[in-house]
Amino acid sequence: MYARGTGRLEIEVVGNATLLLRYGNVTLLTDPNFLHRGQYAYLGNGLVSRRLREPARAVEELPELDAIVLSHLHGDHFDRVARRSLDHHLPVFTTPHAARRLHTLYGFRAAQSLPIWQDAWVRKADTQVRITALPARHAGHPILRRLLPPVMGTLLQFGPLDGPAGVSLYLTGDTLLFEGLSEIPRRFPGIDLAVLHLGGTTLPGGLLVTMDAEQGVELARRLDPVRIMPVHYEQYTVMKSPLSAFLDAAQRAGLSDHIVHCAPGATTVFNGADSQRGQRPHLPGPDGTAE
Repeated sequence: MYARGTGRLEIEVVGNATLLLRYGNVTLLTDPNFLHRGQYAYLGNGLVSRRLREPARAVEELPELDAIVLSHLHGDHFDRVARRSLDHHLPVFTTPHAARRLHTLYGFRAAQSLPIWQDAWVRKADTQVRITALPARHAGHPILRRLLPPVMGTLLQFGPLDGPAGVSLYLTGDTLLFEGLSEIPRRFPGIDLAVLHLGGTTLPGGLLVTMDAEQGVELARRLDPVRIMPVHYEQYTVMKSPLSAFLDAAQRAGLSDHIVHCAPGATTVFNGADSQRGQRPHLPGPDGTAE
């Protein structure tokens, strides 16, 4: 297990997969999606989806940002408002596919390509964040994978310049459960907080392209994080698996005490010291017993 320090990570949920993350002197934005309720996000190949809920902030209300972390280039994760209104000089850490398009099509000259398992760093004053690209898969069928943009998960390790990581945060990205995710806890055991992109996004024909309730619970069980935060649900018409389904599945699996509830517009705080107390619980196995 990598060494930990202590620290305070503030997480504000703007909506969908858009989070404001503040740790020390660094402020990050994830998957910027600022479309209004009733507007349509373009998902590619002629498919659109209508937004059901208003974002908690407008772009103009954002604080000064140091970087953006983008799981993939889809209309509900990097929309036309973000393309038009965000600072085009900001570093954007994302997939090679998205980095190329952000750079050549939209003028984000600081977009940085992160292949899977590769690292980048954001440093400001006495704070640093290590950003690691992790495996993710938006679809199961090979043909559908060719039609959807590549996606990555991300591990963010926040800490001081001269010390160990204070808080580790895993963003799943829009992934389904697949065997490649099992490598993540082997390389990074003891993740503090796992942010799960849920919603059971379903395309015409019943094709599932993001985790539903049961997949989310199973991934949480495999990861064994200190805390679990669900996001990316009930935001667009293509999302068919509500938060209540995940909470019910988590309760049946004995995970309820690990869940962090943070509705759009709310802020939660995770202290690195919370995982230093020597009594970190293990999540139950499939039979409900601790592993």
